[in-house]
Amino acid sequence: MKNEIALKEEKVNPIFEEIRNLVNRSRERVYSTVNTEMLNLYWNIGKIIMEIQQGDERASYGNAVLEKLSEKLTNEFGKGFSKRNLERMRKFYIYFPKATTLSSLLSWSHYLELIKIEEEPKRNFYLKESINARWSVRELQRQKNSLLYERLVLSKDKEAILELAKEGQILKEGKDLVKDPFVLEFLNIQENTDYLETDLEKNILAHLKEFLLELGKGFMFVGSQVRITLGEDHFYPDLVFYNRLLKCFVIIDLKIGKITHQDLGQMQMYVNYYDRDVKSKEENRTVGILLSTEKNETVVKYTLPEENDSIFASEYKLHLPTEKDLIKAVEEEKKNLALTMENS
Repeated sequence: MKNEIALKEEKVNPIFEEIRNLVNRSRERVYSTVNTEMLNLYWNIGKIIMEIQQGDERASYGNAVLEKLSEKLTNEFGKGFSKRNLERMRKFYIYFPKATTLSSLLSWSHYLELIKIEEEPKRNFYLKESINARWSVRELQRQKNSLLYERLVLSKDKEAILELAKEGQILKEGKDLVKDPFVLEFLNIQENTDYLETDLEKNILAHLKEFLLELGKGFMFVGSQVRITLGEDHFYPDLVFYNRLLKCFVIIDLKIGKITHQDLGQMQMYVNYYDRDVKSKEENRTVGILLSTEKNETVVKYTLPEENDSIFASEYKLHLPTEKDLIKAVEEEKKNLALTMENS
């Protein structure tokens, strides 16, 4: 009897999997079609409203028209046509004036987040990243709130900033993996409390999905405390990842307080080991990132060789920074670098 049941399962399972895949693909097509129709509808409504309101510059007239229009549409079709929603549709059309640029990969909820961004380069960046990285609405909100665009922009020249707006974040070399600061607010650790590096690591592993999102595109988790044996000595890098876009291993060590030259020397050893004994000939050089509460720019500068392109230091924040805080931190860093140059 048991053999008979097992035989039935063996025959039924492949058929079940095939039908399940058909159903899921069909549902995806239906969702995509419905989503595309909804976006086109809201875009066209926004276009009509825009064309009407352009004929009269009086704000009071425009508001009265929207209120009356909202009332009639709600009576006819039910919810979804409030005055506020009609204003959103108008803004949707203004910010995305070409219907052909709308992406079926993004929902109306994505676009509602995007139209909150007034600066066009920033809005285009989040649009590209939402499509390229397949961000959920929640992920888009989180990246906006963590000032991802500002953190990337502050470390780039004008040409690179234009590229960000047109293409999103492009990974070409190791330094493109580094943000400064990294924002780890999802760990829910208060900055004024005592915590150890091991606590930080355990918390990151418990929130690995969020940490991967903060790291950026193409990251895959390899392991934590992955042992390195050199002779009779054992060493344990905190976190090891692989970036499939840059085709390289990425080693991350977590530090509380200032980075020391010993920390940098240890990271150099980790990177050398992976380059010589782990990576294949087809893969690129290993990247090492030291994440700390204070990155100690001067020590980093004089410990690492001038042509260094594989080891980086960056700070992490346990709370979402304001744009003002971020700019202030960068300005202070520039002053410190200027003083270092004067004294060298």
